[in-house]
Amino acid sequence: RSWQWPAIFNWLQQQGNVEPREMYRTFNCGVGMILAIAADQAQAAVTALQDLGESAWLIGTIEASTQETPEVVLQGL
Repeated sequence: RSWQWPAIFNWLQQQGNVEPREMYRTFNCGVGMILAIAADQAQAAVTALQDLGESAWLIGTIEASTQETPEVVLQGL
């Protein structure tokens, strides 16, 4: 995981016996706001945000899907 998962989410997951996929679906798990940026500009955007005192990380990619319906693939749970 590229960001720090706040301890409260561990507690919620344990107390509610919640599966990891459901945690991501229901809560943002500490991610906050997400920006979709062109891949060639992503690192510059992260650097600019960090220079402004914000916490920022690269957390994933957007790729074309072969599925007929929208699909989200979570890796590294």
